[in-house]
Amino acid sequence: MTAALSESFHTVRAYECDYYGHVNNAIYLNYLEFARMETLDTKGISLSALKNNGYTIVIRRVDITYRAPAVVEDQISIKTYMKSHSQVSGTFHQKISRVEDQAIVAEADVTWVVTNLKGRPVPIPDFIREPFDIPLRRKKR
Repeated sequence: MTAALSESFHTVRAYECDYYGHVNNAIYLNYLEFARMETLDTKGISLSALKNNGYTIVIRRVDITYRAPAVVEDQISIKTYMKSHSQVSGTFHQKISRVEDQAIVAEADVTWVVTNLKGRPVPIPDFIREPFDIPLRRKKR
């Protein structure tokens, strides 16, 4: 896999943990979302600009594997990679690790789709393709 598109950091909070003292499994979705939003920001793509240009990016699927627990006050790192793409969608691979020992806590493949404001899939526009090194679309003649 190529280099990470971005790396985000977070400190686990007590309210994110369950009865067993581990981060609740549903909270990992928040961590992944937080990191994806930071990735878009670092690439110069804001959600308001997307909407103003007539687009949204929606999540189609999240496939997550939990590997080790994270607990209160753990520093975690969330790396986001581009795994694959098609004309209208892409898949990010995201890896959550404990900073202290680099143990992988969870990994996820997150498939997203670009839609118009009516929710219909549309080809990924060039202003999204370019910062993610997705080949630009050929112009019709």
